[in-house]
Amino acid sequence: MVASLLSPEIPFGGGAARFLRKTIILFGALLVWIIAAQAQVAPDNHPGDSQARVIDGVSNTTVFGLGESIRITGSVKEGAIAFGGDVIVEGSVDGDVAAVGGSVIQREGSRIGGDVIVLGGVYHHGKSAPGRDPQSVTIMYAGYEDQLRHVMREPFSVLRPQLTAKFLGYRMLAILFWFIISLALTSVMPNTVSRAVARLQLRSLRVALIGLLGLIIITIGVFICLLILPAVVGAAISVLALLLAVAAGLFGRVVIFAFTGRWLQRRLLPRVQSESITLLLGVAFWVALASLPYVWPVVIAGLFVTSLGLVLTARYRLNWKNSLPAKA
Repeated sequence: MVASLLSPEIPFGGGAARFLRKTIILFGALLVWIIAAQAQVAPDNHPGDSQARVIDGVSNTTVFGLGESIRITGSVKEGAIAFGGDVIVEGSVDGDVAAVGGSVIQREGSRIGGDVIVLGGVYHHGKSAPGRDPQSVTIMYAGYEDQLRHVMREPFSVLRPQLTAKFLGYRMLAILFWFIISLALTSVMPNTVSRAVARLQLRSLRVALIGLLGLIIITIGVFICLLILPAVVGAAISVLALLLAVAAGLFGRVVIFAFTGRWLQRRLLPRVQSESITLLLGVAFWVALASLPYVWPVVIAGLFVTSLGLVLTARYRLNWKNSLPAKA
């Protein structure tokens, strides 16, 4: 019989309750500070037209801008796309025009024959109706333009986050979020979490390998279903796979937090018996580990794979004998 690693009831009395109240108040103050900082308008540091690469004459291929803006003064027979910059159309483009981390600017008298796709920026055109094909469409998501522009121009900056006050505030909010999720889940299903913690302690490598194999099979299966089955059925299977991933991510992370917190509590705070503090230690450890430069993608992937393995290796015992009719 495996001993339970988490008690069914999480104690909140005494010093643990005061500690938790002070922690939540601190996180709440940080949340207010981050919202106030986000409300400030950042200066516009986008490059002007003078820094854009000029495309003149006739181009029979698709024009790309990698980390720079492009200004089309001639004629482009295919399409134009800029990653981390703007697409400024002063001539004509027969195909689609797209900008990721930038905006599409259509000048007076220019023409775009295809669709306009903007991710992060906006679609600017003159006061009069732009020269567009009536059957073309405009797809635009305006938001986080500066962040996308910076990522497109410096892709490796994603792997080395800057140690700023805003970054630290977001990390504290992540600790608060996962701490609350962990408290709620362990109080709702303490026995299930306890069995999963015990399973992770005994067979951690096997659980991770099963999760990796399951992720590969589910991903390939979803793609095959989208290609072979009708669109409605394929979409339904994709939604189910997404729900499985979300449920596995939530449940598995809580189990990993509990397991790690118990391990840290035994070595750092052996006299503390509060399960809430144990969960907080586990959450803080993994959030800090997932904030390290160049390491965080591996940490996030490892957490997800192990979480999926915990869900796939869960055992549901059914008492078939009680469901069979009694013999005469």
